Amino acid sequence: MIENQKIRPAQVIGPLGEPLTIDSLPPANTTRWVVRRKAEVVAAVNGGLLSIDDVCERYQLTLEEFASWQRAVDRSGMQGLRVTRIQHYRDLYERQQKY
Repeated sequence: MIENQKIRPAQVIGPLGEPLTIDSLPPANTTRWVVRRKAEVVAAVNGGLLSIDDVCERYQLTLEEFASWQRAVDRSGMQGLRVTRIQHYRDLYERQQKY
């Protein structure tokens, strides 16, 4: 009997258009999360390179933290991941929802 295995791509396109592989992702012990690194991890999940569970385990993230990164990218692109701009983009998104 063939087991149901998920086939994952060897590489996906990163947020800056470069190919991303498992080896080119930020190291598992990353503690300083700059915009580019967050966007790379989100792109890896969106492209099927890693699952959300894999990312949370590998980087010691909570599901809520990773989900906030995904929402920020979906709403505002990489700029939405800037810590200094989170409130600005949140307010902008809420205003857009009202109209």
